[in-house]
Amino acid sequence: MANSASQKIKLLYVMEMLQQHSDEEHPLTAAAIIKRLEEEGIVAERKSIYRDIQTLQEFGMDIEKSEEQAGFYLASGNFELPELKLLVDAVVASKFITEKKSKELVTKIENLGNAYQKKHLHRQVVVSDRAKTANERIYYAIDEIYNCIDNNHMMSFQYAEWNEKKEMELRKEGKLYQVSPAFLLWDNEYYYLVAYDDEVGQIRHYRVDKIRNATELSASRNPEAVRIKKADYAQKRFSMFAGEPRTVSLRAPKTMAGVMIDRFGQDVFMRLDGDHIIVRADVEVSPQFFGWMTGLAGDVVIEGPGDVRDTYKEFLKNVAEKYEN
Repeated sequence: MANSASQKIKLLYVMEMLQQHSDEEHPLTAAAIIKRLEEEGIVAERKSIYRDIQTLQEFGMDIEKSEEQAGFYLASGNFELPELKLLVDAVVASKFITEKKSKELVTKIENLGNAYQKKHLHRQVVVSDRAKTANERIYYAIDEIYNCIDNNHMMSFQYAEWNEKKEMELRKEGKLYQVSPAFLLWDNEYYYLVAYDDEVGQIRHYRVDKIRNATELSASRNPEAVRIKKADYAQKRFSMFAGEPRTVSLRAPKTMAGVMIDRFGQDVFMRLDGDHIIVRADVEVSPQFFGWMTGLAGDVVIEGPGDVRDTYKEFLKNVAEKYEN
């Protein structure tokens, strides 16, 4: 007579087998499931396997029968291989995730897939040879930031920067920054905290990997932090460098409409003018904005305001002068 305790756990083993060892290309037959159960010391009959599968289907699992191979497989519910590969690539490519943490996360992502998916994922993993941060404390800073946002509290921290000796040192002699966090923003392979600084009455952003000793405060956040819109903030800044907020008019060939939409979003003002387009966008005027303009090889022209146009001309003149000798 079969062990009653083993029979009670049989259904869970069948579910695990379908999750870990089946897909459309690798269905499990009743005979294969019975054999695997025997390895676990569980005796089962073919009819009981069919009953278990029916129970799991009634529970909501998307189990399909393969007519070609007379087996069963989990059709959905797990991640698809392309989705897992995307997650692995994102982790490996992220500069702010340390090499050690990248390997840990990749292993966890592999475990989200079945046995066949794990083989493909493991073959694609190359974590080394990238400029990975060595700051393990970034994860604690991120956690503290989210706690502050969830609890509507201000936070304090110290901020570090690189010196000429390639060492991180605290800015302003270790001064404590006190801000109202708004959100975290991913830009140019780095994580940034966007927050409202009550001391200067302005929105500021800070690279999270440079934050030290993040601490949640008891004081409530300034309401201005809640009003900051993530999409607007990201579109106006270039490489996360702040500048003077201005509305500029740009003239570009109509073939560059995609470039403008990619940079400023689908809601940007744009009108056709012959073979060109006129774009009106809100930006923060900075050397990085001018650098973006220069990178477009002169195809995009600032039409106004006049002072922004003149400042850009002076920027180009200064760059050219450095190459005259």
